[in-house]
Amino acid sequence: MRTVNVTELRQHLPEYLKRVSKGEPIQITVHGHVVARMVPESDAVAEARAKRGLWRKTVHLGDVESPIDVEWTADADNL
Repeated sequence: MRTVNVTELRQHLPEYLKRVSKGEPIQITVHGHVVARMVPESDAVAEARAKRGLWRKTVHLGDVESPIDVEWTADADNL
């Protein structure tokens, strides 16, 4: 992760914003201490759709077994 001080960031903000938009996170320092981090914005909807697509490839109807012939008491012994 690239580290840049706040003065450098101010002087070259468009360049750093372009880097972040391409996926590169940047740490911002003041007097040598990290005070902030710029990271690319993520699209939560697109990420969820991508995960759903991966799950569809691995999960199939019928993967869940039918219940066994034992009565389920839902932790009645532990209440």
